[in-house]
Amino acid sequence: MPSVLTTNATITCPHGGVGTTIPSHPKWTVNGAYVCVEQDPGTLTCIYCVSYTLQSMGLNATTIDGRKVILVTDINRSITGLPLLITDLNPVNDQSTPAPIPAGQQAPPVSPELADLVAPIVIAVPPTTPFKITPPPPPLPVVVAFSLTATHPMQWFATLIQIPLGGAAGQHFDLTNGLQPNVSLLPSGGDWTTPSLTVTVTMLPPFVSSLGPGNHELYITGVSKRGLSGYAKSIVAVTP
Repeated sequence: MPSVLTTNATITCPHGGVGTTIPSHPKWTVNGAYVCVEQDPGTLTCIYCVSYTLQSMGLNATTIDGRKVILVTDINRSITGLPLLITDLNPVNDQSTPAPIPAGQQAPPVSPELADLVAPIVIAVPPTTPFKITPPPPPLPVVVAFSLTATHPMQWFATLIQIPLGGAAGQHFDLTNGLQPNVSLLPSGGDWTTPSLTVTVTMLPPFVSSLGPGNHELYITGVSKRGLSGYAKSIVAVTP
């Protein structure tokens, strides 16, 4: 099993913002750092991602005051929906299992899904799409295809970060279910059940124009059943 997550962990968002976790139950320490549990909040030195709240995937049974201990491999996301990149070199592995083990018996072997420590691979085509608001010619839809590959896939999610000219923080959109007007995903919903999957995102001109000038970031993140993630980013470069 992976190691437990502590406040000594290196946590970053895709923009390079550094995370600091605030322990809500500071009772168990490893190498002088507190072990993190679900619902622990954190801040990021990033004007886009800002903060996060740790969530457990429920793959272990260890708790502190009734809250599950977070594993390094549990998928966690910033407030904008982007994946957190987490590294913790502490030596404490969590060998627990959420299912009760009969007295005198050992835990069953780790399943192939949970033994898989290879992160999904995600590729975006094209990596950048120019979009001019003012015609002529009339603007075309922005279409980006994301290819996802993993041996034991679980889910994917799509996020758009609005970055106006000058780099100020804009809005963020969860596009996974394709519910945003003038945006469609094929397929939508975030289910990932085959080793290879292509998700095509189509953004019609009214939506792209509404973002305003800037280099807006479209992400898709793939997650394995172990919780490991991989993502790709495509830039939507909007000019007046």
